[in-house]
Amino acid sequence: MSRDILEQVLGMIGNIGFPIVVSVYLLVRIENKMESLTESIQSLTSAINKMK
Repeated sequence: MSRDILEQVLGMIGNIGFPIVVSVYLLVRIENKMESLTESIQSLTSAINKMK
């Protein structure tokens, strides 16, 4: 991480609290995985429909 980003993260932790920062971080990570799962499900649906 660059120094500026690290300072921003530490500032956020100090201002709004550790639990909120961790929650936001986890939500962002989960969102990316949810998008990937959605694409996979759509691909599987297409493949199943082609088999019919």
